[in-house]
Amino acid sequence: NRSTNSMTDSEVEVEVEEVSMMTSFEVWSNLILGLAFLGTALVAAKRMSWSRQQGGAETTVVTAFYSLILLTSSMRAVWFLIPTKVWKPSYIPVAYMAFDSDNDSWTGAFISELILTAGSLALFSIFILILVYWADILKKYFYPGARRSRPMMTFFGLVAMLVVMEAINALLFMLQVYSSEAMILFNALTLACVSMICVVEITIFSHRFRTVLKTLGAINQISTESQVRRIVWITVTGNFFFFTRAFLEAIFAALLLSYWHTEGTVSKVFTHKFYDSYVMAKHWSEVAILCLMLYILQSRFTAAARQGYQQVPEADQVQPPPASTSVIV
Repeated sequence: NRSTNSMTDSEVEVEVEEVSMMTSFEVWSNLILGLAFLGTALVAAKRMSWSRQQGGAETTVVTAFYSLILLTSSMRAVWFLIPTKVWKPSYIPVAYMAFDSDNDSWTGAFISELILTAGSLALFSIFILILVYWADILKKYFYPGARRSRPMMTFFGLVAMLVVMEAINALLFMLQVYSSEAMILFNALTLACVSMICVVEITIFSHRFRTVLKTLGAINQISTESQVRRIVWITVTGNFFFFTRAFLEAIFAALLLSYWHTEGTVSKVFTHKFYDSYVMAKHWSEVAILCLMLYILQSRFTAAARQGYQQVPEADQVQPPPASTSVIV
């Protein structure tokens, strides 16, 4: 029943009139965030172009990271820099049903949500790629005789699974199973779950990786402190980002479910004050983690360029070359 999935057309019109005007804070914060993401995208594009010219297996991995950072930043820049009124009349999310003949703003709201979702998937893909390569390298040392899958195939499989989930979410909206509010709720729950999985996996893998590096350093009588520090940086900042993201999305989803259960709509959740706080905390943390990843990649790539890249030593080598696991370490 449509009445259970969204507000009536008259209610939508009233709510849009109440919340459509962007505050000056929202205008300026969107502009600043958009420019921050645009700057990040430009840096990533420049680094990616330079990395592609270097050649080699490790530079291919670096290029993949820069590509994901570029994609994430570009999607976010588009979302923030294009005025909200281009997409929909309301800055604060309201309920829309697909193919509503009395309210064609659903198209812009749907496209806006797709762009936002694409940026989130690209961002999470950065850390999925890190975890995939960490898992592959760790498997080499802890299970030297085991068959190893190709890391990029595993990466594409995991990302494809997330894309399929989001495609199902979009399809259910298009089939009018639920409104745009439910799309937002689905995304919040999905990102909260993926964030917690990333926290657990990063913690486990980083601990094992530090153990491997310290062991290799002792065997080869060389220092692996710089690599250990990079792993600690990735672990601490990655876990802080994903824990914060999981907390934000979980609180957001809980409030949506609560109001949806009691009121039949989540319009009371989407106030300017609440939504502004959510957007600022969520997206400035993204800017911070993207900039940190650019810094880590640049420092690792520069050091490797000076010293020459080394392949990961085989587990059965008695005197492997200086330990170098990958550009992400």
